[in-house]
Amino acid sequence: MPLFSSDFSTDTISPMNSNISALNCRDTLRLIFEKLSVTDLARASCVCKAWNAVASGDEMVVGAFKAPWKLKNVVGRPTSRSFWRDNGIGKFAISHRISRGDSVASLAVKYSVQVMDIKRLNNMMSDHGIYSRDRLLIPISNADLLQNCTCYIEMDTYAKREVAVLYLEGRPDCKPGPFLNKDNATSNEGKRRIINSLRRSMQVDDGTAQYYLSISNGDPRAALTEFSSDLRWERQAGLT
Repeated sequence: MPLFSSDFSTDTISPMNSNISALNCRDTLRLIFEKLSVTDLARASCVCKAWNAVASGDEMVVGAFKAPWKLKNVVGRPTSRSFWRDNGIGKFAISHRISRGDSVASLAVKYSVQVMDIKRLNNMMSDHGIYSRDRLLIPISNADLLQNCTCYIEMDTYAKREVAVLYLEGRPDCKPGPFLNKDNATSNEGKRRIINSLRRSMQVDDGTAQYYLSISNGDPRAALTEFSSDLRWERQAGLT
């Protein structure tokens, strides 16, 4: 009889209908809970206080998250503990540092994934968004890549999502961001308003709007002109 079942008959073993003291022993519970999936571990934490104290521990939760993929380690803490409740392959991504000549299509071929999957994961509405970014998140198509590897919990500001990131080169760059003083904050707020306006006008993502603003030296009208010119070229070339 399974430890957890939707049939709450008297045959189901739990602290409420059993005198087995082992079910309240922390060491024994750890041995049992280590075998559970993320979903079953969440169910176990709801049974009673004694089980919750063991099942909701960080070591236990992270262990259940890693187990299906045979991960070596997970570094970092998510913004919410609900992050651990889903350890499907879609929760992981490869970090690709963008180089000259990269395109969404070429990366899709390189990593054997779909173009639309890359765009969806990175919150991109068009291919132009790649030019304003340092990196792209790439969906993982081969789960074997995760075996014995370390993933880093990161909130990607462009993708607007929190993922467990795999660095094929080993580990992330530890480059500190620029210091943000009051003047810079004011300047950035103004730039953000311009980008939001361009994004709505062009009907594109933030990255694309930021790209056209940067190549137009901060002139919104010139950015719109460049964007319109590119659209015309794509239509003439049969790309759209």
